Amino acid sequence: MKPSTGFQAHQPPSLSPPEEDELLMDINTTPLIDVMLVLLIMLIITIPPQLHAVNLDMPVANTAPPPNPPQVIRIDIDAQSVISWNGQALADRADLQAQLAQAALLQTQPELHIRSHPQAKYEATAAVLAGAQRQGLNKLGILGTERFGN
Repeated sequence: MKPSTGFQAHQPPSLSPPEEDELLMDINTTPLIDVMLVLLIMLIITIPPQLHAVNLDMPVANTAPPPNPPQVIRIDIDAQSVISWNGQALADRADLQAQLAQAALLQTQPELHIRSHPQAKYEATAAVLAGAQRQGLNKLGILGTERFGN
């Protein structure tokens, strides 16, 4: 008898096919990936190219000057919030409203050019704008805003 060394020979695993009761659970994904790639390529081909442009209907340039240039009324508001109409100081807000009402009655609507001093109260500028709106004067220009450009 041979002396025992404590080691036992290991049997190789069985190379026999799996039993009938076990089902093969692995899914072959290669055909699925092929179909998905074909669908992706078809989708890319059928999408219309995107244009990086915005279509705008621009007005046609009118080279002829206006028949009658509009009358320009200068309204200045100084540092003490005194309102001037074409260089003449107005006494109060009622005088401003009267001047605006008179301007609204003109045949062609005048342009109001409003220039406010930086130290003037906002209340005075708001009064001019609100009064012009109440009278239906909508050709307004705010002058002196170039200092706010930067």
